[in-house]
Amino acid sequence: MLTRGEHYAQANYNSALGALNPAYYAQKTEGTKPVVVFLGPVHGQEVGLIVGVVNLIRILETGVDHRGKPWPKLKAKAGKCRVIAVPCANPDGRRRVPYDSFLGLPWEMVTKYGQGTHQDGTLWGWPGCKARHPMRGDVGILGGYYNDDGINPMHDDFFGRMAQETDAIVDIARTEAPDIAVSLHACDQMPFLIQTQSVPVHIKHRVADISRQVKERLESEGLPAGRALPYPESEASTKQPMPGFNLNDAVHYVSGATAFTFETFHGTLTEKYPETIVTHEDLLDILLFLFDELLLYALENPVRWEL
Repeated sequence: MLTRGEHYAQANYNSALGALNPAYYAQKTEGTKPVVVFLGPVHGQEVGLIVGVVNLIRILETGVDHRGKPWPKLKAKAGKCRVIAVPCANPDGRRRVPYDSFLGLPWEMVTKYGQGTHQDGTLWGWPGCKARHPMRGDVGILGGYYNDDGINPMHDDFFGRMAQETDAIVDIARTEAPDIAVSLHACDQMPFLIQTQSVPVHIKHRVADISRQVKERLESEGLPAGRALPYPESEASTKQPMPGFNLNDAVHYVSGATAFTFETFHGTLTEKYPETIVTHEDLLDILLFLFDELLLYALENPVRWEL
């Protein structure tokens, strides 16, 4: 019997769905370990996520994080899963960002080095930074959002010639057939999950389940947590006015994964948060508790595809 981690597919995922059974793509039986992908930042300015994944790797190797804090339950859960951890999915963008942390800095600084500037020095900002892709031409500072060719991996041309970084991410999903794949991001808000817009409703329900579990865990640990996601009633109930197809959708449609974005703090100063409400310790703990809950969810809610 073919298993994950091998080249097991006799059909790609979408063809297997056409055959009415995703097991023709990957068999997930009672003895198959869940596969969980922790995708470090595809935006180079989101540096705290790199720290989180590097500490996860340390825990998998030694049982303790880089502070020396033990995480025996996390390590035990990971031992029952196949874990793929990518610390940084956009080394080009990270290399151009001059900060190792934006904690306590004005929000404008992460905007400047994240989404970049026009040639006259004004900020591209959000969502204007997505109005030009690839980001070329009227560019003063090329932000960490992009690789050196101006590609934002979240919004690559998934049906054309993708950037090397994007292609590698999608290939991991295609090869590993993950149960869960989380794309790690940072912003100016409390931690929360973002639904993947173009996936089936049953996947959106799984993401909503995970969002509640993560929120409850963070709150129980005395850490800030944002909103939980609603449960969609239909395909249309969670659609944005202009639903897109981003990297998470691509990961789902090559593998069947429950793929989504997790957003956490940069720790920058904003009008809403004029003082820092988190520390570097908090930022790391938020991510490690997230990882622990995702492994738990994967173990308690296994995907089963059988011939």
